[in-house]
Amino acid sequence: MRYQPLNPEIFIKNRQRFIREMKSNSIAIFVSNDEVPVNGDALYPFRQDSDLFWLSGVVQEDSMVILYPDNSDPKYREVLALVRPNELKEKWDGKRLRAPEAQRSSGIQSIVWLDTLDALLQPWIHLADTIYLDTNENDRKASLIRTRDYRYVDKVKSRFPLHQYERSAKIMKELRGIKTALEIEVLQKAIDITDNTFRRLLKFIKPGVMEYEIEAEIWHSFLCQRATGPAYSSIIASGDRARTLHYVRNDQQCKEGELVLMDFGAEYGGYNADLTRTVPVNGKFTRRQKTIYNACLHLHDYAKSLLKPGISIVDYTEKVGEEATQQFLKIGLLKKTDVKNEDPENRAYRKYLYHGISHHLGIDVHDLGTRTEPIKAGMVFTVEPGIYIEEEQMGVRIENNVWITRNGNKDLMKNIPITVEEIEALMKN
Repeated sequence: MRYQPLNPEIFIKNRQRFIREMKSNSIAIFVSNDEVPVNGDALYPFRQDSDLFWLSGVVQEDSMVILYPDNSDPKYREVLALVRPNELKEKWDGKRLRAPEAQRSSGIQSIVWLDTLDALLQPWIHLADTIYLDTNENDRKASLIRTRDYRYVDKVKSRFPLHQYERSAKIMKELRGIKTALEIEVLQKAIDITDNTFRRLLKFIKPGVMEYEIEAEIWHSFLCQRATGPAYSSIIASGDRARTLHYVRNDQQCKEGELVLMDFGAEYGGYNADLTRTVPVNGKFTRRQKTIYNACLHLHDYAKSLLKPGISIVDYTEKVGEEATQQFLKIGLLKKTDVKNEDPENRAYRKYLYHGISHHLGIDVHDLGTRTEPIKAGMVFTVEPGIYIEEEQMGVRIENNVWITRNGNKDLMKNIPITVEEIEALMKN
């Protein structure tokens, strides 16, 4: 791995949190993700199952975590199963984890090889009353492919049909939504790498540069700082392309007089930053661009002020929409008649702000967490209002990441330049 070894206490505490939610005499089993083929004999880069990583920090394929806190043999109350190292395979694909390495990184002391696990697992399951199995229950899940977690559910239920079964994902949604201070330390590292990269870009961007050249600078800066890479496909959208929310072609030239919207973030230690800034290609905002940018920054600051324990995302979005309406009236995007005659199901401001304001952030960029219940201390959210104006071929979005505290929130990106004056000064110098 590119990043420095993480503190194993992160994963020790995470397992303790999960175990506290388990029923008595129950066993929980977590499996790694599939290795996914591309074409021919090639594979996509392996991405570990997020829940398994959250419990162990292990990023290797063909791994499993088994938690059985009531096991009569204390040695096997936490088990990490790994693929047995194979000298020939390692000549082709590289070194695999040895037991001592896995113990140090995960904090799990019982390491077994995957080819011996069945003989151990069967008697443990026979002793247990309840089996926790894990599947992907992210609300934004889009793929219908039957992945390894679902295939494993089929296998276990077929083999042990009379046991009680519980969903690990239901617990995980609650636990992973609340970040510990140790997790925030890793996330902050990803954010600091992103901060350094943004400052680098402000000195690089100029009229004539290609969007993909900016993306290349992001990759270069991330890797030089030991990030795994980008947390997601970077959006580098100049001019009117900034109105396309998931624009990732990044193949056009940034021109004099345009703004360029950049949505990018580093992945470090399994945790993801998510930053958006919109800057003038030539280093100087026009009067109109400044007006739109400052209106968006006002919405950003207003939204951030609302994010505190007790508010729901639904109510929060409604309040930001009310403020957006007032801002859009002020800057001439809406008329009073537009607001008076608006459809309650498709409010007038939605013409210029047509996406959500915040999402959970963590191991997944769109991380697990409640979207209907009141938010809680410990959650991490993006704050990312935008203003998209077809008539002016312009899009502006400003995004920071905040950690919810008991009485409000902490802006983890507070040191990243955000005002018109800060951006212009850094681009000038």
